[in-house]
Amino acid sequence: MGGRRVVLYTLTSIDGAVDEPGAYFPDDHVDHHGAPAFDPVLMEMETALTDRQDAVLLGRNTYDEWSGYWPSSQEQPFADFINGVRKYVVTSTPLAREWGEVTTFTGALPGIIAELVARPGRDIGVHGSIQLAQSLLATGLVDELNLVVGPTLDPTGRRLFADVQALRRLRLTSASPTPNGSVWLTYDLRS
Repeated sequence: MGGRRVVLYTLTSIDGAVDEPGAYFPDDHVDHHGAPAFDPVLMEMETALTDRQDAVLLGRNTYDEWSGYWPSSQEQPFADFINGVRKYVVTSTPLAREWGEVTTFTGALPGIIAELVARPGRDIGVHGSIQLAQSLLATGLVDELNLVVGPTLDPTGRRLFADVQALRRLRLTSASPTPNGSVWLTYDLRS
């Protein structure tokens, strides 16, 4: 692979739920079905992560949902990032809506990832897109895993690692607690 890395970023509850990230980060004044409310430390860390990325890889469902939400959102700094970044979408059907610089890909993930990392540029982020994230993890195509764990238990919904078939040890490169009780965990999956 080239110099670019595939960096997976997922918001999760302590027990691994990934479907309602707005509910995992406490703020009594926020709609828990929308974007999560981050404390200043989480916002700073997210900005540092997205500053290393010049492209994102999205699944079709996330693209459809986000292309209707983020263009009019004022939730900064992520709105500026996701609206302005180049987007690569894995899909087998034409997109219904345009949203900035978008390229679609069809086919096997190893070939798509090989093509993207061979191109010049910075990291390629994977945000949301849980089914795509699960497939990338299962096929060993993620270089770095960032889990932002909110101080919440959620017994419902999908789990990022629901289909893990065998024991796999990960190398933790950082663990950062934040004022709201969250923890940002970063794992290097290539070493």
